Amino acid sequence: MAQPIFTGGRFRSEVRLAEARQQTAVLFYEQSIQGAFRSVSDALVAYHKTREFRAQQGLLFRSAEDAARLSQMRYNGGVTGYLEVLTNETNAFSTELGLVQAQVNELLAVVQLYQALGGGWQQ
Repeated sequence: MAQPIFTGGRFRSEVRLAEARQQTAVLFYEQSIQGAFRSVSDALVAYHKTREFRAQQGLLFRSAEDAARLSQMRYNGGVTGYLEVLTNETNAFSTELGLVQAQVNELLAVVQLYQALGGGWQQ
């Protein structure tokens, strides 16, 4: 007999408020999960694209190296001038810089994937 008989619907309102808070928490949790999946998916796509780009840069660099080597052989044989050798070596150097940048980007993509999967480190 210690409880009041007429509460004016206060208990019902408190129950509805608790249910609304619970639904809000569930929605927030679902959004967090979806965001995590999206981050992992984006990181995986970025990694695959950077890996493919690095592979193409490697092929381009090997081709430029071959061109530089062949122009050096042509110069040694007296068929062409040294300007062709310098041009091809410059091109090979430029493609090598592109390859190194592609390797850096690939490694950064791996780090971003690691972070998206929940990995972390202490500073």
